[in-house]
Parts: sequence; C-alpha cells; structure tokens
Amino acid sequence: MASPGGNILPFGTDFQLQPMHYAGIAVALLGGACLFSLGKPTVDGKDESSPGFLKSFFLFFYSSFLKPHQGGSKASQQDALESFYKRQAGAYDTTRGILLRGREDMLALVVAQLKAKFQAPKDAGQGKTEKRIWVDIGGGTGWNIEAMGEHVNVPEFFSSVYLVDFSPSLCEVARKRFERLGWKNVTVVCQDARKFRLEDYEDGMPAAQNLLRSPALSYFKQQRPDHGGADLVTMSYSLSMIPDYYSVVDSIGSLLSPSGVFGVVDFYVQNQSDFSFRNYTAGYIDRHVNALSRMFWRAWFDLDRVALESGRRDYLEYKYGTILNLNARNRSLGYIPYYVWVGCQKKPFSKTALPHEILERIDAYATESPYLFPVNQGDALTRAIERSAPEIRSKAFLTAVQNLSANLPLPAFFYQNHHWRIYYDDQLQKHKQFNDEYIYAFTWEDARVDERILKLGPDDKVLAITSAGDNILSYLAQGPARVHAVDLNPTQNHLLELKAAAYTALPYEDFWKIFGEGKHSEFRTLLITKLSPHLSSRAFQYWLKNVQVFQSTYGLYDTGGSRHAIRAMRWVSRLFGIRGAVKQILAAKTLNEQREIWRNKIRPALLSKLVSNLVVAQESFLWTALGVPKNQLAMIENDHAQSDLVKGPKPKAKNTRSHAIWHYMVNTLDPVAEETHMGADNPYYYVCLAGQFSPKCHLRYLDQEVHAKLSRPGALDSLRIHTDELEEVIARIMPGTLTVAVVMDSMDWFDPGSEAANKQVTKLNRALAIGGRVMLRSSALEPWYLKVFEAHGFVPKCHGGRRDGACIDRVNMYASCWICTKVDHLRPPTPELERVSSHEITSLEI
Repeated sequence: MASPGGNILPFGTDFQLQPMHYAGIAVALLGGACLFSLGKPTVDGKDESSPGFLKSFFLFFYSSFLKPHQGGSKASQQDALESFYKRQAGAYDTTRGILLRGREDMLALVVAQLKAKFQAPKDAGQGKTEKRIWVDIGGGTGWNIEAMGEHVNVPEFFSSVYLVDFSPSLCEVARKRFERLGWKNVTVVCQDARKFRLEDYEDGMPAAQNLLRSPALSYFKQQRPDHGGADLVTMSYSLSMIPDYYSVVDSIGSLLSPSGVFGVVDFYVQNQSDFSFRNYTAGYIDRHVNALSRMFWRAWFDLDRVALESGRRDYLEYKYGTILNLNARNRSLGYIPYYVWVGCQKKPFSKTALPHEILERIDAYATESPYLFPVNQGDALTRAIERSAPEIRSKAFLTAVQNLSANLPLPAFFYQNHHWRIYYDDQLQKHKQFNDEYIYAFTWEDARVDERILKLGPDDKVLAITSAGDNILSYLAQGPARVHAVDLNPTQNHLLELKAAAYTALPYEDFWKIFGEGKHSEFRTLLITKLSPHLSSRAFQYWLKNVQVFQSTYGLYDTGGSRHAIRAMRWVSRLFGIRGAVKQILAAKTLNEQREIWRNKIRPALLSKLVSNLVVAQESFLWTALGVPKNQLAMIENDHAQSDLVKGPKPKAKNTRSHAIWHYMVNTLDPVAEETHMGADNPYYYVCLAGQFSPKCHLRYLDQEVHAKLSRPGALDSLRIHTDELEEVIARIMPGTLTVAVVMDSMDWFDPGSEAANKQVTKLNRALAIGGRVMLRSSALEPWYLKVFEAHGFVPKCHGGRRDGACIDRVNMYASCWICTKVDHLRPPTPELERVSSHEITSLEI
C-alpha cells in the first residue's frame, strides 16, 4: 500500500480556490506545529509502534516532506521503501484515512462482484463452491484486509488471504494486526510482488513451466501460467509506487483465476486526449483532469516517488478486461484525483463455451439471428427476403471483432454479469446531445392498455422505445421470448438498467423506496454493495455521480426533463392557492367527490388561459418538459384548425398555438378527471400531483407480485437494451423475426411526407413477421403517416381516439392509438427473388 504525502495546495479541477482545499494547508500547518513542539523524532520502538494522534501526523509530515529519502542508485527498491516507511509504520493507518480515499468503495465493489459470481448458476461457468483465495499486492499494514470485515466474515469467506508487500516495517505491523484479530487464514509475505507465486503456498495451483532442460538455468526462465487460482487480487495505492509496474501488472495474470476479480484504487492524472478514442475504458465521466492540476499533482507526488503518469492506468486497462470504472476527487485534500477500477482476465472465459461462441451468442440475441433458432420454414417469399439480406451483425459483434483482431480488451459491456446492455459508442454526438439528462422519469404510456391490446405470449419478440423503462418491464412480466428496448438517449437506458438491477439485487422494500417513493437515504451504499454487479460500467458511473437523485428532498420524480411539468404544477398550485385542493383530490374516496374538487377548485386554475399562454404554449417548455417536438406541435395545431371546437372567427395567427394547446389540454385533462379515479387508479397523474407513487396507486412494474416474478434468476435474460436510433436497430434485426414493435409517438417527429418515414416503415415491414403488429400513439386523430403504412404492406386499425370527449386510457395524453398489422411482404429489390419459381409466387397469399 502506498503512503504518498505532500503539501496540499489549493488547486482544484475548476482552477479556483474552494473552502475544502484549505484542508491540505491545515495538514501542513499541523505538521509544522508538531515539528516545533516535539522536535526531531528519536528511534524508540515502543513509542513508534503505536504513537498518539498528534505524533502520528508529525511522523507523517516529517517522513513525507522533511526527511531525506535514502536508497539511491546503489540501493534497492526495498531500501527506498524502508527509508520512507520505517519511522512512520506505526502511524500509517492513523494518517492515511483522509489521504487514501476510495479504498472502502473498491473493497465493497470487488466483494459485490465475488458474491454475484459465486451465486451464479454453475451451468453459466461461474458457479463455485470451493475455497476462495485473495491476494492483496502492496497490502502494507493489512488495513484493507481488516476493512473487508465490514462486508464479509474474512476467515469464513476466504480460505486463504495473502498480503504481499516489500516493506519489512509495514509487514511487521500487519503480522501484529492479524495476531490481534486471530485470523489464521491470513499470510503476510514480505517479497517483491513480481516473484510471488501462489503455487508456493497453495496446493493444486497451476505451476510454472521450464521450457529448457538445463538445471543451471535461472528460476526466472520459467514460463508462468496464463492464469492462477486467486479469486480476488487487489492493489490499493500501490501501483503508483512500483517503479517496474509493467512486470507486476503482467505477473498478476498468472495469479488471477479465469473468472477472478481484480480491484485497484490509486491516484492518477490524465488528459481526455489520451483515452477518448478507446472503447474499452468503460466510460469517461470525470476522468479528464485539467492541465494545471495535472502538472501540479504529477510534480508534487513525484517528490515522494509516487508516479502519476497516465501510462500505469493505461497499461492496466490494456492488459485486463474492465468491469467497472469510476473517477473521483478527494474533496478533503485539494481535489486530488483518484480512480477505482474493477477488472478481470482479458479474454472472455466460460467452462461451457469458447470466446467466439460467446460473441456469436450475444450477436444472435441482439439481432434475433437464426444462430440459436430453428431454420425458418415460412413461405417462399420470406425465404427469398432472408437470402437476399446481407449478413446481419450487431454493432457489439463488429466492435468485438475489431478489438480482438488488434489484441485489445473487449468493451466493458462484454465483461458484465448480464448481457442486457448492448455496446454503444458514448462519444458520438448523437448521444452527447442530451447532456447526460433523461427527459422521462416515468413513462407516459398506459401499460394496462398495452397489455390488453397486445396480449403478449411466450413466442413474441418485442421491440419498443425505452423512455423510462416502465412499459419495457411490464412487457417482460408477460413472459415474451425477447424484448428489445431502444433509446438514443443513454441516460434513459441507464434508468432502465437501474430498474433491472434493482429487481435482481434488492428486496421489495428497497425497490419500492427507490422507485415507488423515488427516494432512498442509503442509495449510494446500495448502489455500490448490491447493484454494481448488475450494472454496466457506464450506468454505474452515471448513478454514482447522480446519487442525489434519490437522496434529495424531492427524489426521482423531480428530476429529468419531465420535472419541469411537475414543477409547473407545483407553481400553479401555489400561485392560485390550490395546494389544499390537490391533496383533497388525491384523497377523494369516490369519483363524484373527485369531480367536484376538479370542477370547482383545480380546473379553473390549471386550465386557465393565463397558464396556457405563459407556460404550456411555449415551444421550449413543450420540448424540455413534455418531449413535444415542433412537428408534433404542428399536428396538434392542424387538428385544432379543423376541429368543431373552434367556434366563430378563427383566432389570429399569433394566438393559434396557445388556442390549440389550450384545447388540447382541455381534451386531455377533463376526461381524465371525470372518468378515472386519480387517487386509486391513475398513477400517471398521481405521481405528477404527489411527486411519488402510493402503495394503492402505482405503475404495474411496482407491484409486489411483478417484483417477485422478475427478481427470479434468469427472469430478465430476454431483455436487450440498445442505445441507438430506432431505425438503426430495426435495420440490424433479422428479417421476419419480430412480432411486435411499439414505437409510441415517435412517428409524429417526422416531417410530413418525408423519405425518412418511408424508410422506417420499410424496415419495420422487413423485420416483422406476417401478422406482426406496430403499436403507435399520435397527437393527431388520424396521423398523416397511416397512409405510409398502408402503402408498405400494413393495415391500420384505431384502438382509441379522443372524439366526443372520450378518454382513451388513463394517460389520455395522445389523441389516438393505432395497431398497424403486417399483411404483406415488401419484395426485396434483388435478383434473389427471381430465382423463386412462378408456382411458389402464385401460391403465396399476398
């Protein structure tokens, strides 16, 4: 374990002096005061072994800043370490608590991974009941091993623990620690980490091979095995202190088992230009360190032989596969950058499948390829379409091939414990345009109506827009063969991933607090200790950076773009003095009682022309709060212009929008308030008014029985999460394999008559089987693109329209709901079809 020290100057990541930066100066002043008050230390073994608090900081300050380092060109690395540690070995733990941040997080993350792997089914190649081995490289005083006791019973969870360190003084402190604790399974090894061999201590370990027969050859001529038997290897602030770090990083591969976990926490500085082109670093959140901080911290830590050059972390990520990665700052001491990395062996490993089989399997699940399915026995035209299509591969597969051919690790998505999330390049502008913010914290689609209309069965393969993921989970609860969730906004998929992980890892009580109430005071702890093994690294990074979403006063449902709608409602209720009425309507016991409160108290305020003109009719509000683009807004205005609701002279052009929006609001909210019981059976409006759901009124995915069903092992294996355009994902689906596509209101976004709409409907036809259905909702009563569907082999049917004040579902946000059923193949523009006999063509029912 490293023991870097240094005068902490106030240079933060934003180039400005902040109050927290003075903590570093305080450490230096404290050390100076101790120097003058206590004088130069004397060698006294008894006093040095357990010094007091002030003396501990004095020893730290003296050793780090004042005492000359010994161990020059003629001395060994061990001599240099002893020069630094000998005087302060007994004070090490006392002085490093503030400096060495992230150790607790690293330990919690790696043990969570171990628990997830040991609990995995044996047929997945990761089940394990034999002994567990942990090797802590640079373990120093043994603080890490004792701290692990906060998460597991170390003597019971691990059969053997090896602390390997090159400093005799620190190793002596460690031995005394474990004698005090009585942990017989911990062995302290004072040795160069490069020379440590697990087979020297454990029976049955893979041994080194001597490829040359001469007995005179050195021990170092032996070839070490590709992997070892350690289930866990850790390095805590030691990588930055090892001069010959390449050989140490290499040697860990022969210690780590094929399915083992490797955890590192250390200081770093890095420029985004060094890593932005890499796809295997598992995310970039807060990784970049500005130029001033890079120069200062690199130079300052170099005084204590602590190397912060980026090559150490780069080589670590090149040599091993990355599972999780986080970048943070020590806010107590000058914003020192540090990272926590959790990785594994570079090559995917399974006892039941070879690496290329794993990639093929993931590719098949992402594209619905026939690799894992029976050969299609459909009609001749279907077979002709499939033969005419080029080889279809997912983006994940193509990326994996590129990385493997260049001897690079696979992207972190391939090293996850689940294959829910499909690889995407988060550096593309199409993903970055959302500024790391989701629009929807909950989905504005009535899952009950979807279930009634679609009636999903075990053979259905569904593709749907993610939004907040609520409906995706409702579809999964119905047990289809596959559900593809698609969203261009990465953070919407992060939210779905979090919900899937919570099903897998949390009991219902915690699940309800996070997503039912939208708040959980222990969310960060749960994220690290329970949820992290079930999240992709990018989703984990995002939620770790945004833990305040669930730990703030208002919670989840006051976040995202949709928070503007909820806050607008809160503002209106305060402005018009109807906050009490809002509580009354949620507590109303009957529909008649609700109607009275609505008509007499809430409606006059919420549906006032003032609110419509100043808030709702603003295009910026409609987009940020409700996700209404300009083309959809134009459809609303067009329906309004043709509606009988507009009596007398037409409004002036400048007021057309506000009139249209006002009438759309009336047609949306009046039927909801008149026909649905908000407090008991309309969770969509309940959460808007209350800021959370209630045990009596909530979305289907929050039901306790749904949680029980989807928390079973393998219950979410059919989920695939794509971060891409809908059209791009559809194009990579094997022809004729989907049975349902739920596109919500996305078709409203196209320009009327655009070629883009024709292309998307063409691809939908190609991906869907005969009889396959496209479910869509629209802000128009009869959207223009229905004719496009009719021209491309579909038959549209309306399943709800807001005519004569009807309420089409509990949301009632859209004017109509449609199912377009595929009845005809579109003939592929290829000579392949010409090879189908005329008899086959005439026999087709087209």
